[in-house]
Amino acid sequence: MSAVVGNMTGGSNDQIQREASVIEEGPVTSTDTQEASPATPQKDEALSTRGNLRHRILQKTGLSHPQPKDDTVEYPADDEYGLFEQGRDYEPVYVTHKYTKEEQRTLSSFESVDYLPPHSEIYKKWLKNQGPLGYNMGRWVIMGLIGFFVGMIGFLLHDLIEEIAHLKWHLTRQFIDDKDFGLACVVAISYSLVFIIFSSFIVVFLRPSAGGSGIPEVTGFLNGTLVRHIFNVKTLAVKFFSCVAAVGCGLPVGPEGPMIHMGALVGAGLSQFQSETLRINIPVFERFRTSEDRRNFISAGAAAGVASAFGSPVGGLLFSMEEVSSFWTTTLSWQIFFCCMISTFTTDLFNSAFDGFKYTGGFGQFKTTRYILFNIERGIDVNILMFIPTIIIGLIGGLLGAIFTILHLKMTRGRKRLLANIKSEWLQKLLRIFEPALIIILVTILSVYLPQAFGCSKFTCIQGASGDVSVNCMNDTRNPLHVEATVETYTCTKGAITGATNTTVYTNGTYNEMATLMFGTLENAVKRLFSRDTHLQFGYGSLLTMLVIYFLLICWATGTSVASGALVPMLLVGGLYGRVVGLLMTSMFGVHSEDFGYWAWMDPGVFSLIGAASFFGGVTRLALAVTVIMMELTNDVQILLPVMVSVMVAKWVGDFFTHPIYHALLELKCIPLLDPEPRVRINREQLNLELYTAGDIMSSPVITIQTQESVSVLSTLMLNTTHGGFPVIRKNQNGTECFFGIITRMEVIVLLKCESLFKPFNESEESLEEEDAPSWVEYDQLNVHKLTDPHETSVMLHRYATDPQYGNIYIDLKRFTNQSALSIQEKFSLQRTYIIFRTLGLRHLTVVDSQNIVVGVITRKDLMGFYMEERLEEKLKRRPTMELNDLQNRNEDGTNHVV
Repeated sequence: MSAVVGNMTGGSNDQIQREASVIEEGPVTSTDTQEASPATPQKDEALSTRGNLRHRILQKTGLSHPQPKDDTVEYPADDEYGLFEQGRDYEPVYVTHKYTKEEQRTLSSFESVDYLPPHSEIYKKWLKNQGPLGYNMGRWVIMGLIGFFVGMIGFLLHDLIEEIAHLKWHLTRQFIDDKDFGLACVVAISYSLVFIIFSSFIVVFLRPSAGGSGIPEVTGFLNGTLVRHIFNVKTLAVKFFSCVAAVGCGLPVGPEGPMIHMGALVGAGLSQFQSETLRINIPVFERFRTSEDRRNFISAGAAAGVASAFGSPVGGLLFSMEEVSSFWTTTLSWQIFFCCMISTFTTDLFNSAFDGFKYTGGFGQFKTTRYILFNIERGIDVNILMFIPTIIIGLIGGLLGAIFTILHLKMTRGRKRLLANIKSEWLQKLLRIFEPALIIILVTILSVYLPQAFGCSKFTCIQGASGDVSVNCMNDTRNPLHVEATVETYTCTKGAITGATNTTVYTNGTYNEMATLMFGTLENAVKRLFSRDTHLQFGYGSLLTMLVIYFLLICWATGTSVASGALVPMLLVGGLYGRVVGLLMTSMFGVHSEDFGYWAWMDPGVFSLIGAASFFGGVTRLALAVTVIMMELTNDVQILLPVMVSVMVAKWVGDFFTHPIYHALLELKCIPLLDPEPRVRINREQLNLELYTAGDIMSSPVITIQTQESVSVLSTLMLNTTHGGFPVIRKNQNGTECFFGIITRMEVIVLLKCESLFKPFNESEESLEEEDAPSWVEYDQLNVHKLTDPHETSVMLHRYATDPQYGNIYIDLKRFTNQSALSIQEKFSLQRTYIIFRTLGLRHLTVVDSQNIVVGVITRKDLMGFYMEERLEEKLKRRPTMELNDLQNRNEDGTNHVV
């Protein structure tokens, strides 16, 4: 059966592309949606189009129309929605997203996949051959391997970023110290352009799917949608180097989003021990090459990415559970927890031994400054009065989070519209390459010149346990108030120690607030914002200026064609306005920096941390994950309750204006996603789906196939339909064609490529029941997701469909049909239908009548909010007429009814 996955002939790619360009596609609906009938006339209609078969060339997906291309340059021509129309970018969480007709076609072109493998006879035989020994142990081993490799990637990624950033600012500071700003700017821009052009070039030309954070695509896949090229070795390499170059050179983005995607990539590839790109297929742990296991390992890899990036193993587990994964069990929780633990341990272990790839000699000594990203050395006691500014910060976080999401979506739509209007593909690519280059030029110019607009600030402290603030005072041992020694002097006087007493050190040195925030990586800026007992280190001017500039730049940069994330940038934005609120409290009620006291909670660094959590929650709408990540990031458990309050308030406020950013990006990319709960609103009223049935939204009539179907019929269906699966029917003792199971399009195509399965109709089927029959097809041969020889397969199907002899030859599909495919009654509750479909990760849900006869099929598209609204709105419009007709019929029968 090598022909199942190998090429049958040596057709060239150019020939395939030329023939594919003349495809006649017919009406395209969802690849999983059935819109033909089980009745003979409908099947005859599908078979009557054989005259067009010579024009149909299948793609690798087994469909006659291609998968969506790079969505960065695709924009719907029929988008006529207003700038702030509800249901597009401004869409409260209870409002269903509106798609244009062209976007609906794009959404329908995505193929979905079952969570559980098909439960067929060959699958059960394959399971028996795998044996029970070592099954659970093998799963734990793979989880450990995923954690180790993701931890290694996290260590390499962060150290490379630090080295690139350190060299940039080391060179720039030398010229700034000489007050040669022009040359400093030229050197910094030139240095940054080399890396940023490299970063965008490899994404645009080698792997467009490696751009962005990758979190929406991973979420969509784990929800059940196949997305092209997101789990490929080439994507992993491009993602890694693009992220290193973009973040290291100073683009206002972070590496945490790409780390989540790269973790998922490691989980997808390492768990299978095979790679089509590298032509590797190691026969190890083949038992886990199922859709269920692969998806579980991808969830673990994504969680390990968070654990390595933030040093947050529990936060990684919760992030995967709350945002990325759609299917969860208690056993999977333990396994992913173990994976996150190994990932964090690996990163911390290498961080303990190396600093900038230089061996420090401290192997195994986990220093707090290395393994806790934003370590807080001194906590504060929470006061009930603290919750007043905390709630205000939560409100700001929700509002700014919603504004950030809307602005990011508007910029992305504007970029897509601009690129779609450019006909030249090369010009499109050049613009995508030089857009991040333009941003890095602006960032560098601002970093070099903007600090000049701010004067030099003097060091401050409080002499004695309490008292007034003194200037030119570096520190006092009796009071913790201070200015950090690592602040940037820029062009200010470095000064020297001018005097000292037993408790106090004086200096005439000064520093530049804006340079302190802008020089170095975003992580360094966040650390300075979170610092405690530095009440007066930053003023309103520097904080608000930084907030406005970086809010806009981050919103712009995170949508460009580089591998980038927005998690640390979110912490920066939230930390800035949180510190402004804390500074306002200090201005109103004075500086209270005593170690213990009723007003000790009034520290701007505390409110900076709370603000960071609120903006993180206001954008992502994650509550559990954000709270735990912030605790593990800062080692400050004392302010757990204020962080929880700010995150919840930010989530409530943000939900009133927009969908969570990753869900909004999925809607923008037209990737189908089923939310945890269905939301259907008609005339601004939320519908109770318990009052509606599966029959109200199912696709009907349906194309069905017999358990023994002719090769000619199957081939014609493959060429003339776009359906991803077909209900299989079988006659019962009464001669009624009842539902038997489901078989997918790809499985049918693979079976058609095995001629040893073909049998004439007049031959007994007893030989097929033999255990060692030569016509057996193994499960791993059916378990494929794309064709390696689409052109040759199309030629083969055309021959089967047009040659009369194949009309008298059949394939017995019983052994290959998923006999555990679910079916529900037509009157089954729509609310419960949605829950069953999403919880079990189904691809098709067959609807039957009381006699088990197929009457419809429900797929992912049928359960999308916009589609249910359309179907149910039509039903509500027809209901008065139907009720009136029913009443008239009853009156004609002479029956009295009370209405």
